[in-house]
Amino acid sequence: ADAAPVAGRPVRAVGVAGSGTMASGIAEVFAKAGYEVVLAARSAEKAQTAKARVGKSLARSVDKGRMSAEDAARALERITPTGTYDDFADVDLAVEAVAEDLEVKRQLFATLDKVCKAGAVLATTTSSLPVVACARATSRPQDVIGMHFFNPAPAMKLVEVVRTVLTADDVHATVREVCAKIRKHAVDCGDRAGFIVNALLFPYLNNAVKMVQEHYATLDDIDAAMKLGGGYPMGPFELLDVVGLDVSLAIEKVLHREFRDPGLAPAPLLEHLVAAGCLGRKTGRGFREHARR
Repeated sequence: ADAAPVAGRPVRAVGVAGSGTMASGIAEVFAKAGYEVVLAARSAEKAQTAKARVGKSLARSVDKGRMSAEDAARALERITPTGTYDDFADVDLAVEAVAEDLEVKRQLFATLDKVCKAGAVLATTTSSLPVVACARATSRPQDVIGMHFFNPAPAMKLVEVVRTVLTADDVHATVREVCAKIRKHAVDCGDRAGFIVNALLFPYLNNAVKMVQEHYATLDDIDAAMKLGGGYPMGPFELLDVVGLDVSLAIEKVLHREFRDPGLAPAPLLEHLVAAGCLGRKTGRGFREHARR
């Protein structure tokens, strides 16, 4: 227990796999911190689109006076979009941010295993799948770790660092050091559904839905109560509409499956709204009506 702290591996170049909002947000975070970033997607066009999204986000930061136009231009230049994972050959850290589907992630980790150099750290941003399942898809499970960023990645300060029983100490140290360099607060947790945040947050959100479903209290009163009495920045129904009801339902199903606690079964009202296509802000209607963006 009192052994000297292990030093991390050097990280200069970072590969980000994926083309969605998480992938582009994570690429932006690393580029702003001075890392060379290879942004890889299934096609060169998708990768270009993801880089363009970073460009728009950086432009908004410049408009708000958060960074200079020169810094924004330099950050964008550090991102190289590509349609092939072969371009991850020289990265020191590969961060996977593809669809939340175990088979898709396993195939990607098998690919990373083939293309990444020996000693590269392989990280997954999964929010609900076992990190060890990604590790087992490679011949180097000791190099695999979870780095769970929150959406939107450039704004949210937290990263949950998830080691499996197989993760090497210097891999864990590397990711902790990288988190400090990209100005994120790292918290350590075990490889279990929901990690820290979602495992505490979603049972609470689910219980709020049950209160409305049982006509115990109105959603406006529950939101007001938790903001003014619980000190939360947003009430549970505001938050559900922002996160997306479909995403929330998927997380609740994973927690229910893993812990087998009947109290974690998703509230029927949430399932009905998702079935009706009322997914929150992104569709214009969730628990509340929203102006179309």
